[in-house]
Amino acid sequence: MNAPPLGPVRLTPDAVTTLHPATLARIEGGFWAERRRVNAKVSVAGGPERLEAAGNLANFRAAAAPSTPGDGAPGFSGDFQFQDSDVYKWLEAACWQLADSPDPGLADEVEAVVTLVASAQREDGYLQTYFQLGDAEPWTELGWGHELYCAGHLMQAAVAHHRATGSHRLLDVARRFADHIDSVFGPGKERDGVCGHPEVETALVELYRTTGEPRHLNLAAHFVDRRGHGTLAAGADRGHDRDPGPAYWQDHLPVREADEVTGHAVRQLYLLAGAADLAAETGDPGLRAALERLWRDMVTTKTYLTGGVGSRHDWESFGDAHELPADRAYTETCAAIASVHFSWRMALLTGEARYSDLIERTLFNGFLAGVGIDGLTWLYVNPLHLRARPHERPGDQTAHRTPWFRCACCPPNAMRLLASLPHYVTSTDANGLQLHQYATGTYGGGDLTVAVSTDYPWQGAVTVTVQEAPETGRTLSLRLPSWCTEHTLTVDGTPATTRAENGWLRVTRVFAPGDTVRLTLAMPPRLTTPPPRVDAVRGCAAVERGPLVYCLEQTDQPDGLDPDDVALDPSAPLAHEDRPDLLGGIVTVTAYGDPLPAPADGWPYAPHGTRPPRPDRPVELTAIPYYAWANREPGAMRVWIPVADRD
Repeated sequence: MNAPPLGPVRLTPDAVTTLHPATLARIEGGFWAERRRVNAKVSVAGGPERLEAAGNLANFRAAAAPSTPGDGAPGFSGDFQFQDSDVYKWLEAACWQLADSPDPGLADEVEAVVTLVASAQREDGYLQTYFQLGDAEPWTELGWGHELYCAGHLMQAAVAHHRATGSHRLLDVARRFADHIDSVFGPGKERDGVCGHPEVETALVELYRTTGEPRHLNLAAHFVDRRGHGTLAAGADRGHDRDPGPAYWQDHLPVREADEVTGHAVRQLYLLAGAADLAAETGDPGLRAALERLWRDMVTTKTYLTGGVGSRHDWESFGDAHELPADRAYTETCAAIASVHFSWRMALLTGEARYSDLIERTLFNGFLAGVGIDGLTWLYVNPLHLRARPHERPGDQTAHRTPWFRCACCPPNAMRLLASLPHYVTSTDANGLQLHQYATGTYGGGDLTVAVSTDYPWQGAVTVTVQEAPETGRTLSLRLPSWCTEHTLTVDGTPATTRAENGWLRVTRVFAPGDTVRLTLAMPPRLTTPPPRVDAVRGCAAVERGPLVYCLEQTDQPDGLDPDDVALDPSAPLAHEDRPDLLGGIVTVTAYGDPLPAPADGWPYAPHGTRPPRPDRPVELTAIPYYAWANREPGAMRVWIPVADRD
């Protein structure tokens, strides 16, 4: 039970955090087990074929091949400098999957790719196929080159490989690259700058946690501290004639001074995840205060109902405060993943349940919508409203599921989150065990082990049965979701009077094997009102049930009714129905609304106070979980529905 955790975050004994990742976490049934099964058998299993077809693996073979100038050696395949990172993210996903369930075939695939990656590394430790196969000098394009970004993903893959297999093969590659980076960057060294895309910061901290080498932690601190001092110069990088400005890559203010999340959403949140790792290992109170401030700004002013972040297509960025348009929401799948990474580190750092509340919302909605139910198709962007005849520019940034992308950052990123998902379910402290998320499985840490049984998110009953416990008192903490307004808690069948404490229901006693704690969360469908400052959806309502956000998809409505042609009746009752036959098994919600009159034949604007005629009868509307949309025929969809005027 005292074995170290296998997941992406393994704190050192000196870490200054409230909670620690659990040492035992296995998802064994229910909703997330099925999603992870598809991820393993379809998505991860098909990864090498996708990477081969896209040229990612060919780049490593070309970089490994001895060549001399002018001998016709193959060049770089693909359109982006960061294509190596897709390979590393797939490797990380595959390794977490192997740690969860051994698979000889997958293990062979992993070792073959590890061998290929190692063969491409230069003698000095440098490894970035875009620069090795091109004519640009390494470390001359820090803004757009993504060298440190790719190095970070290599380090995370190496850590996963080492923790899953015990092998040092890929870890040695990552350490040599880290040593090379340390020889180039830092006070008084060749380069004084940061990467345009943060990622290496969090990876260096995890490499430090794995190797015990303080230089890795110090280098992570250097990169966090140097950002915000204007070291990035976009104009010096070739291939880009637009300057996004320093805020795009969070180089306008040091992390400790920033008061809002801004710029490219994924870059911002990867930076904050790395800063949270650094705060955990150093105990820096100023850094922790800044992280709490920035997380609060993100949640209160720049997060969608789905947990998605990054409202602007332009530069894939956060918008202004309360700039959350439903139809123009960018909300990249990678940004949802980055939000989970940041929030999990904050949950460990502070012990506060609000961070895991956001993780739950993001996992079930903003993240999972990006993954096709079949495990074969993906969404890069995740709008909350799609019209019946959308006029979209061609490319990756369309709201239609795609087998792979030209810029394929999201699919392998989603694979690695699903493969490592058990890591985010539970934690431990000196007093006991905390359940952050609810999934059927076995969880434990220290000397307390429990089995969880639940049909969450479809049903609100969560049964926790003690399997192992000491003869001294321990505390079992269950998160009370912020969406829940009514619950019951029993211990061995007896009602408990425990009151929520900062989002936690805590049961403290001398547990014995067989003891049962049962939490029942009421899950009636509900209507949700948007914040009053979000102009784009003022006067609308959304349907939710439990942790799930719902949407109207055109294919489910009577006579193919366009969701844009109806106003929701807020006074009509909501009902839900189990539909095991639909979209892999879901619960639908039924609402009622008024069909809107036909568009005006002429000038569409009317004097203020004009009301449309009331229809003879309301129309029945069927809502499905947002994560399941776009898995059937194309059609309109919306989350926020205008509310009918009933005065």
